[in-house]
Amino acid sequence: MALGERFSSRWGLILAGLGLAVGTGNLWRFPRIAAENGGAAFLIPWIIFLFIWSLPLMIAEFGIGRGARRGVVGSFATLIGPRFAWMGGFIAVTTTMIMFYYTVVTGWTLKYFVLTLTGGIQEVSPGGYWEIYSTSVWQPIFFHLLAVGIGAFIIQRGVVAGIERANRILIPILFVLLCVAVVRSVTLPGAERGLEFLFNPDLSALKSYKTWLEALTQSAWSTGAGWGMILTYATYMRRKDDLVLNATTIGFGDNSASLLAGMAIVPTTFALLSNEEALEVMASGNEGLTFIWIPQLFNQVPGGTILLPLFFLALFCAALSSLIAMIEMATRILMDAGINRRRAVRLVASAIA
Repeated sequence: MALGERFSSRWGLILAGLGLAVGTGNLWRFPRIAAENGGAAFLIPWIIFLFIWSLPLMIAEFGIGRGARRGVVGSFATLIGPRFAWMGGFIAVTTTMIMFYYTVVTGWTLKYFVLTLTGGIQEVSPGGYWEIYSTSVWQPIFFHLLAVGIGAFIIQRGVVAGIERANRILIPILFVLLCVAVVRSVTLPGAERGLEFLFNPDLSALKSYKTWLEALTQSAWSTGAGWGMILTYATYMRRKDDLVLNATTIGFGDNSASLLAGMAIVPTTFALLSNEEALEVMASGNEGLTFIWIPQLFNQVPGGTILLPLFFLALFCAALSSLIAMIEMATRILMDAGINRRRAVRLVASAIA
């Protein structure tokens, strides 16, 4: 695969950008963080930081990547001099370190999707199964390696046949599944309490610095701004594509996915539990909410046996699309050093496996 690869269209780039941005942070972190920080009040600083932090960084990354046509390390060396290549290296190392963890998370989502299809989650209590799985040796390793293998296979196929084609499938599936989950959630008796919590702001929460800090963290984490992945994808964008429009579309698309996830999870929780219990569930942490409480809650919902596999399929699609971008970021750096794509992918996959 040549370094001159390009996305076939602007929508191919946008779908890939949505893929890198919309990840597990949208589906399991946003509902929890919003619930812990005032519900609707949290949305105000969260949207503000999209405009004053995330979008400017995303626009800058698009400009740098398109201008330099190199990965995150090479772009800094090209645009501001070889002495500053370490700045790109710092970004690359940080994102790669996150990728080590993210491959494990992707494996978790794949395992639970398979588990819900086979009905295994009904055989043991969700909390009990999570304890068994998380303390197992071979199961997390197997699904971790499987996630790495799937991601590497996609990246090895190149920009159009791999990254673009995968995201043309994953992202529409993800948004359709989220919409299905939202419809089921908001039609539950008592769901209006969750919707009110999510969209009726208690402005007193804005007096807490923690609300603003969490909003900034969520926006920065979720959009992927400053991680080097957008910069990497921008090396493959066409010259005529609009930087600002692309960044804005991806940013708003990412926020939309978070809101859909919140509308799928928060009303369901409030519909099935008291307000105090619902807030307690939301405070149970990412893994606790996703792998222990959501299976329990969905099992109580009419049609939950269908909805639960769809939720974990959506979560896996979100995780995989983000993992693809992380692998490509590392792969592109090696390609800039003269290593062909196939060998570069194998080196990256071996490192994270």
